Amino acid sequence: MSAQRTRGLIGATLVVAVLGVAAACGTEDASSPPAAQPTQTVTMPSPTPSASPSGTPSTDCPETITAVRAATDKAVWGQGAATSKFNPVSVTICQYDAQATGQDYATITTKRMGKQATDLLALVNAAKPVAKKPSMCTKELGPTYVLRFTDNDRGVLSFTAEAFGCHRLVATSLEGQGKPGTLPAPRQVTAELTKSLGLR
Repeated sequence: MSAQRTRGLIGATLVVAVLGVAAACGTEDASSPPAAQPTQTVTMPSPTPSASPSGTPSTDCPETITAVRAATDKAVWGQGAATSKFNPVSVTICQYDAQATGQDYATITTKRMGKQATDLLALVNAAKPVAKKPSMCTKELGPTYVLRFTDNDRGVLSFTAEAFGCHRLVATSLEGQGKPGTLPAPRQVTAELTKSLGLR
């Protein structure tokens, strides 16, 4: 093999080698896609979900649990009528979750009509008024109920019934034209009333 031919082969081999290296490394041309680079996966902490209120407001159960508790806390124990003379034709029962707080609304709404409404008010009236605010309260959790009795004149008598803690049963409002009068005195929820409210 001649020296000239050997030099030509070596030169060609070098050109191929240089082109191969250039192809492997890529170019600086911005229009060509970048060569594959090793990547590092960074795990970001998932965002904490925003606490959205439970339940939804409605004309039947328009109040938040905060408003319900505030109205219940205003009750003056030892004052009020022994029983309610209200004549309901229906009752809406708004049930708040045991751990409801802040702007949470009732999550369950049920209605009772006619005799079922009058029977429920009879259970409320059967509980005897309590002279002093209860101081011995249990620690269990349970739902809070708001009982909204309605009569033929669209009057609304509302009670809060707590199925836990001090088991307060408090008349919080009497709404409607021509509905003056003393609210029933605060008392405590009876086992019979709790059982009736749990029925759906």
